[in-house]
Amino acid sequence: MVKVKNKIAKEKIKQERRSDWADLEIPLGKRTKKYRLFEILPGALSYMMIILLFVLSVISPALGSYYLLLIIATTLVKAVGIVYRTIQGYNAAKRAERVDWHQRFVDLETPHERYEEVLKLKYKCKEFAFDEHVENLKMLSVGKDLVLSETGETSEKEIVFPKPKNIYHAVIMVAYNEGLETLIPTVEAVRDGSFDNKRIIFVFGYEERGGESMKRNVKILKEKFKDVFFEFIPVMHPKDLKDEIQGKGPNLNFAAGELLEFVKKKKIPLGNVIVTSLDSDNKMSKWYLDYVAYQFIVHPNRQHLSYQPVSLFTNNIWDAPAPMRIIAISNSFFNIISSMRSHTLKNFASHSQPLLALSEMGFWSKKTIVEDGHQYWRSLFFFKGDYEVLPIHVAIYQDAVIEETLIKTLKAQFIQLRRWDYGASDVAYVGVRLFSKDRKTKGGMSFLPLFAKFMRLLEGHVTLAAISPMVAFGGWVPKIINSRSKDLLAFNLPNTISLIQVFASVGLMATILLSLKMLPPRPKYIKTPRILMILQWLLMPVVAIVYQSFAAFYSQTRLLTGNYMEKFDVTKKVVRLKNSSKRRIKL
Repeated sequence: MVKVKNKIAKEKIKQERRSDWADLEIPLGKRTKKYRLFEILPGALSYMMIILLFVLSVISPALGSYYLLLIIATTLVKAVGIVYRTIQGYNAAKRAERVDWHQRFVDLETPHERYEEVLKLKYKCKEFAFDEHVENLKMLSVGKDLVLSETGETSEKEIVFPKPKNIYHAVIMVAYNEGLETLIPTVEAVRDGSFDNKRIIFVFGYEERGGESMKRNVKILKEKFKDVFFEFIPVMHPKDLKDEIQGKGPNLNFAAGELLEFVKKKKIPLGNVIVTSLDSDNKMSKWYLDYVAYQFIVHPNRQHLSYQPVSLFTNNIWDAPAPMRIIAISNSFFNIISSMRSHTLKNFASHSQPLLALSEMGFWSKKTIVEDGHQYWRSLFFFKGDYEVLPIHVAIYQDAVIEETLIKTLKAQFIQLRRWDYGASDVAYVGVRLFSKDRKTKGGMSFLPLFAKFMRLLEGHVTLAAISPMVAFGGWVPKIINSRSKDLLAFNLPNTISLIQVFASVGLMATILLSLKMLPPRPKYIKTPRILMILQWLLMPVVAIVYQSFAAFYSQTRLLTGNYMEKFDVTKKVVRLKNSSKRRIKL
């Protein structure tokens, strides 16, 4: 009897171990011990970084001081790189926006003829990525790509490149309870883009929980855009379905399933359809779809790529209160920086991915409130490491957080950031697979590359939580704890950190000036002088601690204690109408 029980227990452990790779989904309910350990890890390390400062300061004020200075010095070095990448990314985005991506896309239809023409301009044209365009035309002309073998020799590989005329875009826009003032401009931005509307399938995924007002809005949208696209497809996501949380992911997933059936019915090849997910307040660059389709064609490994635009939170930046403007611009800078670090780029908010790949992997996760960022890891593991995110250097513009009152706005901003910071849940998702015995055999992934990704993921979340309060207040800890100490370093530490902060403010000024260039034209009804757009950055330390650090600690603490966030808190959309001083909230 004992042997039978032991055998059953061993088999259960085996199944448990296999499930790390057999199941792509984040677990709901009870986790394994290993999974819980990795869930605890981000919060534990974040708290430990701060506690360690106090412990070291008790042991020796000098030791605590050296520890803090090491952290600040590391942060300062990273800040220099951040400023450089921000400027670089901003310039890339400005140059990319000036390119006629529709024409480049059309060039791929007759690559040989166009190659001969554009080759003459290779050394004269200074357009963004023009040299790459010339090489792409050459590659498509011969239908071959150079492949590097394991021996170091190059060989030619025959490649079939899809024709531009055969490419379709499917845009899935998801909504909960937003009003027409928010929804219509988003659809119009797609309509007014450079890509052929008759090869765009527009899917409007809305929640049954949105009620009768949303159903009325759907009818209006359907009537207004019924003849604009190849098809306008409203899809209602039923409430209370099994094995899914309340959130954007399940809505997006359900709409994608309906899209798949429609594409099959119309006999459109799945491999020729690119899916773009949009939030209700997103307004894409007019070039976006052409740019994505262009990159889709020229990359032979196109099915294993995601295409990530630069998300800029500037739609309503002039309407937002100062703290929200700082956060919106900071988030925009983060996305600009990410676009220039392709080796670390991940899915964020709106992005594009081939329908064929999505259908193979079951679309997006239905069990996490951060389905966008999680999609990177989901795709990476499904394709056994053969997956990457390609930067698209044009913008999709999004809203800054605004509610009908300042207090509600401040609260809504914190709720949004804590949801984003719940991306720390991916630490466990990645960790159990990294340290699985099946990582190589079933997962097909090497340890070191995945370990590097894991450490960057973990470090990013820990830094987000711990650094701001340590920089702001840490300099006083060794001095206060050991007030009688005569250690010169500890005594002068607050002044030393202040001096470092003054030096760092030079980099901050560069980003402030850049933020002014990013601003859209000021609406006529806005009386805010531009000087306040500079002075608002005096609030940066408070904003960093309250919203970045505290929001991160909140989410990590929820994971640490097992009090999981499994409900998507929708950020309400407020629209300030033209010729009106009133803000409207869409419920």
